[in-house]
Order: sequence, then C-alpha cells, then structure tokens
Amino acid sequence: MRNLKKMFILCSLALVFTVILADAASAGETVMAVAGNKAITLFKNVKGIIFIVGGFGLVGIAFQAIFGKVKWSWFAGLAVGLAILACASAIINYATGDKAGNQAGAKASMKDTFTNSATGTIGE
Repeated sequence: MRNLKKMFILCSLALVFTVILADAASAGETVMAVAGNKAITLFKNVKGIIFIVGGFGLVGIAFQAIFGKVKWSWFAGLAVGLAILACASAIINYATGDKAGNQAGAKASMKDTFTNSATGTIGE
C-alpha cells in the first residue's frame, strides 16, 4: 500500500510538471528557457509581496525597539535582509557572469531593485 501511495505521488508530480511546462513544446522554446522565465516571474512577484510585508514589519519593529520591547539587532537584521533581497538579482547576475533571463528566447529578465529600470542608473 505504501508503494502505491509513493507511485501515486510520483505520477502526480510528473503530471504537474508536464502541465506547467507544456507551453514550451507548442511555442518552440526549450524547457529550460520556459522554466527560467517562470522562475524569474515568480521571484519578481514574491519579492514585491515580501517588500510590502517587510516594510510594515520594519516600522513595527522600529517602534518596539524605540520603546525597548525588542533588541535593535532584530531591526538591523530585518533591514539588512530587505537590502539583500533588493540586490539579489545583482548578486545572481554577478555570480553567473551574465544577465539572468537575458539569454536567447527569454521573455523575462531580472532587474535590480536599486536601479531605475528604464535607464539602469541608481536613484533617478
């Protein structure tokens, strides 16, 4: 019975990945390009949600730190974590040596949160 359950889980995972990556076959793209585009899109969407929740958390922890309820290191840790998330795409681009998602056939690309997306300059 356990082997049947494991086989069912394996088959359902294979079906899910087949459905998710099915548009690669019809569009003429490679499976890795489609997976890369979907991962970049997911990263962009999750990053926006984390920035919103993290901003509220940063304000809340700042007030608590001012009144002595929590340590200032918690506030600093959250601020540094949000800064690392903001420059995560720059870190990935530096580590890989190219622009993530800018390969041939890619629809999405990773942009750095610190720069202006139109000009690529900081603070404009």
